[in-house]
Amino acid sequence: MSRICLDVLGSARRRRERYVGEWLPEPAPGALAAASGPEDRGDPAELAAREETVGYALLLVLETMTPAERVVFVLHDVFGYRFAEIGAIVGRSAGACRQLASAARRRVREGRRREVDPAVHARVVAAFKDAWQHGDPDRLLPLLDPGAAAVVDGGGLVSAPTAPVVGAAGVAALLAGVHEKAPALTVEVADVNGRTGLLARDGSGDVMAVIAVATAGDRVRRLWVVRNPAKLTAWRSPAK
Repeated sequence: MSRICLDVLGSARRRRERYVGEWLPEPAPGALAAASGPEDRGDPAELAAREETVGYALLLVLETMTPAERVVFVLHDVFGYRFAEIGAIVGRSAGACRQLASAARRRVREGRRREVDPAVHARVVAAFKDAWQHGDPDRLLPLLDPGAAAVVDGGGLVSAPTAPVVGAAGVAALLAGVHEKAPALTVEVADVNGRTGLLARDGSGDVMAVIAVATAGDRVRRLWVVRNPAKLTAWRSPAK
């Protein structure tokens, strides 16, 4: 099974190299459900996410791991396999697997080091939502970290910047421009992968974007905006 996981992850990485614009993981409404059995054991990143409530930022950290790191990390830290057992499965020595797990844990620790208190995070996101709803960049700027960045995933199916937008002024202008193009836009607070994020709807109520947010102090540091319709199916009602 782990061999299959390595092959799947390698294939996924190759597909992403051909992806149009920025690639982001698919956001999930609320906390991800726990895996119920062996039949659920697929992508190691998804498995790790299901074991606990994983914020979107940490999900992105998992994506930075090599396929081997992710498989070893999940098998050892999530499912409790011994390194000798993992080595026999993936065709590496126990020592090599131990090093892979250590490297993966460093990435996770670095990702978690930036997390802030959930209540503070929720307040910042709520204030940011109110400012964006007015479409005024002057109201957005004070709520953005000077080094803020926005990554937008349109998948080549909808309009989206093909590179990250960096800097508070650029991010504010981007969001104000969205509001200008879609004046009937509504923005609401939503639970994105178990952490407070945002949901944008067009005039008909259709979900046009799911936004995961990272904050630093009382400002927004990162926005991960998923606009690719293929990644928003979990956010639409059956009627849509």
